[in-house]
Amino acid sequence: MAENLLTLEEWRRLYAAAISVKEIAPWEWMTETDVFGVQNLETGEPGFVSVMGLLGEHYSIAVYLGAKGLYDFWDFEGAGPSTPAERLIEIPQLQASFEDRNVLRGKDREIIKRLGLKFRGRQAWPMFRSYRPGFLPWFLEAEEARFLTVVLEQVLDVTPRFREDPSLLKPVAGESYLVRVSRQKDGALSWEDRIMDVPPPEPSPIPIAMDVRLLESLKRLPKGKRKIEADFFMFPNPVREEKGARPVFPYMLLTVESRSGFILGTELLSPDPSLEAMWGLIPLNIVRQFARFGIVPGEVTVRSELLFQLLQPLAEELGFRLRQSNRLRSLDAAKESLLGRFM
Repeated sequence: MAENLLTLEEWRRLYAAAISVKEIAPWEWMTETDVFGVQNLETGEPGFVSVMGLLGEHYSIAVYLGAKGLYDFWDFEGAGPSTPAERLIEIPQLQASFEDRNVLRGKDREIIKRLGLKFRGRQAWPMFRSYRPGFLPWFLEAEEARFLTVVLEQVLDVTPRFREDPSLLKPVAGESYLVRVSRQKDGALSWEDRIMDVPPPEPSPIPIAMDVRLLESLKRLPKGKRKIEADFFMFPNPVREEKGARPVFPYMLLTVESRSGFILGTELLSPDPSLEAMWGLIPLNIVRQFARFGIVPGEVTVRSELLFQLLQPLAEELGFRLRQSNRLRSLDAAKESLLGRFM
């Protein structure tokens, strides 16, 4: 496995950095929005560090990867309490957290045993995880572990200085951040502060798939008055698509007849190879569901802005009204019933 390519000494350095972070407890004076960057020595791309634990519920150092990870984090922060929890694990990131022993997996405990380390008490056990959009948080690969080690070592440098001078991380402009960057000095690696502009990344393209012949056949159907509710959400049961591979969370496209609550369709889609590729399959699957029941509804109501944008061209093609609302009574009842069978 890729995560086992790390040498024992590299693991030792990672755990030593995590233990030192736990000892200084930067969450006692930092909030998760006190963000700074650290350059990845192997890729040159910065990650952006957020310290969590001010409320004492969960101690963690997260590093959001690249500009996408950073702006996904800010979007999540600004979305409010109604945001689905799945949004957090859709942000590309690495985390070092401090957990109870029973949260750790066998691989975690095996490394700790090989290192001869001992931990005792609640929220005392270091745990390291990689987050990739649509996948179950998983064990670190070698490059990820090396980068997380560097991040934790820079946490030890930056956070005490921030405690003494809270203006350290105050952005000079809206898109500027303090980033720790490395350089060679007298044959040795040294680190320095640099203020860097980090503009939002360009949105990733969504390749839309469509069965044109099926779409044309739907256009010939009479327009109905039926109202439909549709939603797209992460299914909470991860699956392993190949032996030894990182498990993925499939996503469900659910459509329900508004008045009766009758479920018209349930389609499970995979986020592998990317969320964007999966999103591009949604209009095609909606067309297939309509064709299966021989209907073009008069109205479709969706909750998310993403689903609204994906279905807008289809609404124009087929002539149904598309609405956006947080209130999907029939769909939410069907969703609760479906999830109850699997949880």
